[in-house]
Amino acid sequence: MNTNLIQNVVEELSDADKLHGLLCKRHEHAPLPSTTALQEIIELNREILFPGYFGYSKVSPETVRYHMGVAVERLQSLLKKQVIAGLCFIGSDEDEKELPLSEIRKQADEITDQVIAKLPAIRSVLATDVEAAMLGDPAAVSNGEIIACYPVIRALTNYRLAHELHLLGVPLIPRMLTELAHSETGIDIHPAATIGKYFTIDHGTGVVIGATCIIGDNVKLYQGVTLGALSFKLDKDGNPVKGVPRHPIIGNNVIIYSNATVLGRIQIGDNVIIGANRWVSDHVPANTKVYKNVNVFKGFMDGSGI
Repeated sequence: MNTNLIQNVVEELSDADKLHGLLCKRHEHAPLPSTTALQEIIELNREILFPGYFGYSKVSPETVRYHMGVAVERLQSLLKKQVIAGLCFIGSDEDEKELPLSEIRKQADEITDQVIAKLPAIRSVLATDVEAAMLGDPAAVSNGEIIACYPVIRALTNYRLAHELHLLGVPLIPRMLTELAHSETGIDIHPAATIGKYFTIDHGTGVVIGATCIIGDNVKLYQGVTLGALSFKLDKDGNPVKGVPRHPIIGNNVIIYSNATVLGRIQIGDNVIIGANRWVSDHVPANTKVYKNVNVFKGFMDGSGI
């Protein structure tokens, strides 16, 4: 064994200057957020919001109150611990100020209670999302099929919980929840995005919704749609300017077909239809269709499409 080699590598890897921005910091004795615990939170959240479809499958109208009580109590306990871990997470910012752990625990209690109180409202909105998927997909045969099978419902169940945590100022945990959904479904929704009621994504794979995106009611996306940002503006030192709105605002009753790319802080008006594979970086007024109509059959018949 080459001990000198190992010592040299360890010294280099431990060098404070080379670790700048890469070494995780947190309160002493505070746990890091746990993906295992967050995965259980996701499953409990789905079980609570859609009883019988996730978790304990034998729930009935006669037993639902008991099982709901057990699941909500467990969710509250797990969520509080993860909120504490999130609030204790300092990341790599050496200028971050640490709050006393007692204050963090008090904040976590208040935040967790507020999130638990929001569960009925979250379910009400998710019910509209299920309805939108049912009405928007001729292949769907029942609400049950959509809840059990459609990736958009799994992604939105994570997102709508994560969004509430984001609004309450919890670091890291909201992003971890939506990234777990991203890994599971291929749908990437930033927890800071604002999404209205009756929202659905057909198929879903490859959809990206950026942090400052605002989406109205009754919006339908197809697979591969990006609601993203243009290149960062730079400050006087050449660093990207962050914390400014840079993603689209989507109106009500909008349909965006597969692989369309909508970029920048632009306004997509109500009742707009954007066709597949379109690149949109300018405002689109209400009641407009953005597409290129190609008569494929005619093109092949007269040879112009070959």
